[in-house]
Amino acid sequence: MRPDTPAENVDHTTEAARLERTAGLYPEDAETLLLRAAAHLELSGDRPAATTLYDRLLSSADGLDNPALVRALKASNLWEYGHEAEARAIIEGIRTTAPRDPAPWVIVAEALEAHDELEAAAKTFTEAADLLLVPSEEPPAATHPLLYGRHRVRRMLGLPHDDRDTLADTLHTSPVSLDELHDPKRVWSLGSDNPAELQAEISRLRAELGAYREALSRPFPVAVLHWPAPELSELLSAYPTLSSEYPSHAEHLATIESSLRELSASGTANLGIVTGTVPSYEAFAASEGTSPTDPTLLPQYATTLAARGRAVAWPPGRGAGCWCGANRVYGDCHGTTV
Repeated sequence: MRPDTPAENVDHTTEAARLERTAGLYPEDAETLLLRAAAHLELSGDRPAATTLYDRLLSSADGLDNPALVRALKASNLWEYGHEAEARAIIEGIRTTAPRDPAPWVIVAEALEAHDELEAAAKTFTEAADLLLVPSEEPPAATHPLLYGRHRVRRMLGLPHDDRDTLADTLHTSPVSLDELHDPKRVWSLGSDNPAELQAEISRLRAELGAYREALSRPFPVAVLHWPAPELSELLSAYPTLSSEYPSHAEHLATIESSLRELSASGTANLGIVTGTVPSYEAFAASEGTSPTDPTLLPQYATTLAARGRAVAWPPGRGAGCWCGANRVYGDCHGTTV
C-alpha cells in the first residue's frame, strides 16, 4: 500500500501530484491512486496534505471499495503529527465496526504498537484473528500479517506461545525464525561492544532484508482479463468486431480458467485475474491513442490493470468464492477439476 522508495531517490511531492493527476484521468482507479499519493505525501513530511487526501476519499465513502482502510490510514497518519485523540477515536470506530478485510486491522494495530500501546495492539490483532480466521482452514495470505503482527507484539510483551503463534511460525518462510525476528533483545545487541554479537545481528538483518526484497521484487501478476456478463454484453454491443474474441460469456469464463491452468502447469507463478469495465477500457484505449476495437489492446489493458494493483490472485484459497462472481465456492464452480 505504501511506497517505500528512499526519499533521496524519489521526489515524493512531485510523485504525489502526478498520481493525483492520473486519478483524474482514471476515476475508476482513483481510490488506489489517491492512497498512493497520500503515502508519498506522508513520506515527504507533508502529513496534513495526506490527511486532506484521506478526507477527500472519505467524503465519497459510498463509492469506496474499502472505506475502513482509508480511515485506518488516516488514523495512523494523524497520530504521527500530534492528533492522537482523533486517531484513537477512529481506531475505536474501526474496532467497533469490525471490517472483514484484514488490512485496516493491521494498520491500526501497528499504529498502537508504534506508540508503545502494546497491550492494546495485541488485543486488536487478536480481535481481528478471531473475526477473520476460520478454525481448521488454512489462513488466506491476506491474513498472514495479522498473525505475524500478533506474534511480534506478544513476544514483546513476554507472553507464552499459543496456537496462533505456532501457526504464524508455520506460515513464516524466512531463513530467520519469527522468534528471532521478534526478539526484544535484538535491539540491545545493536549497541553491543561484542563483535560476534554485532556480526550475528547483521546476518539476521541481512536475511530479513533479503526476504523483504524478494517480496518487493515480485513481478506483477500474469493477469488474465475477465469481463462480467453485463460488461461483456456492453463491450460487444459497442464494439461488435470483438465478438471473435468472446463468442459467449460462458466460453469466455472457461477460457480464463483453462488458460490459467495451462500457465500454472508450465511453471508460471504469481497468476491473477483482473476485471475489466467498458469505461475503463475505453479510457485506456484513448490513452494509448488507439481504437477499443483493436484486439491486441486487450492483453495490454489486463497488464495495466495488474500494474495498478487490480489483480486478484488465482487460484482462490480453500473455501473462497469463485473468481467468476457466481455465488459459489471456487471448488464447486470453475475449480471443480483442479
